[in-house]
Amino acid sequence: MMKPLITVTSFLLFYSCLAVGAGDAFAFNQDLGRGINLGNTFEAPSEDAWGNPLCPEFLPKIAELGFSHVRIPINWETDQRSEGEPPYTISAGFLESIQRVVDQALNLDLRVIINMHHHHALLGDPVGQRERFLAQWGQISEFFAGYPDRLLFEVFNEPHGKFTPELWNEFLADALTVIREKNPTRMVVIGTAEWGGIGGLTKLVIPQDDRLIVTVHYYLPFLFTHQGASWSSDPRVRDAVGTEWRATEEERAAVAADVQTIAAFGQANNVPIHIGEFGAYSRADLASRARWTSFVARAFEEAGFSWAYWEFSSGFGIYDRSAGEFIQPLVEALLPRE
Repeated sequence: MMKPLITVTSFLLFYSCLAVGAGDAFAFNQDLGRGINLGNTFEAPSEDAWGNPLCPEFLPKIAELGFSHVRIPINWETDQRSEGEPPYTISAGFLESIQRVVDQALNLDLRVIINMHHHHALLGDPVGQRERFLAQWGQISEFFAGYPDRLLFEVFNEPHGKFTPELWNEFLADALTVIREKNPTRMVVIGTAEWGGIGGLTKLVIPQDDRLIVTVHYYLPFLFTHQGASWSSDPRVRDAVGTEWRATEEERAAVAADVQTIAAFGQANNVPIHIGEFGAYSRADLASRARWTSFVARAFEEAGFSWAYWEFSSGFGIYDRSAGEFIQPLVEALLPRE
């Protein structure tokens, strides 16, 4: 088995010592362990808009494979789901549909992360949408207030554009205050501005709260992980089909350096790290996808991070819903046999 080119023992020792003195955020993050995103489903305009509705058997399959948690990306913005004018009421029916998924996952002994995802109005006009953003979190927080601590809230997915790092830091602190009114001890996941990646770490201001986990998304090298992505505005990405990841010394060293950067941030800020998204699109060759996925997943684990692969059953997925079968090399890359 390939070994990441990274010395992680010092990070693991550091985290194990911190876990005693920083509440149980570090221990909780370790319990999150290995997870997967239910992507391209509830963050779509409607659950079946992107051809990937959730099937009743998906969560049992995820639990049976041995994943510890699921992350559920959710778009709370559309007209069918919430009002665009005060008091910005979220549809009771939509809240109940999310509740059913959360309940099923919890009943399967999975931990669950729910977030706010693809809020286009907020990204386009953060200041103008601030009250709606906070009102929505107030409703979500109240609705799930009685739930066990195995349910986590993630404040917002990949702030970018007009949602600048400075505004994100303000909104993050405000949202956390709202959440804490009904959920004083629930674990809250916070990401970085500038698309949620490593580049936003240095600009993130972490609120004073010992029940926080920082999430980072990892899709590097981007031309490999997103090759052929039709939704990309960068022609280099669309034209990169055929790019391989061979696990060369140079490629592994690049991953190791990125992991060290993320781990150093966690160490400096006394906060656990969750890799909330990582994956390679299906236009890449399967052997390269499996090599990359295995290498980065092990690097994350050796650094003490929890992680959630992007995603279960769509373009990056480990499950071919049309064939009704798993893409086994990816499953084995994520969940190697001991």
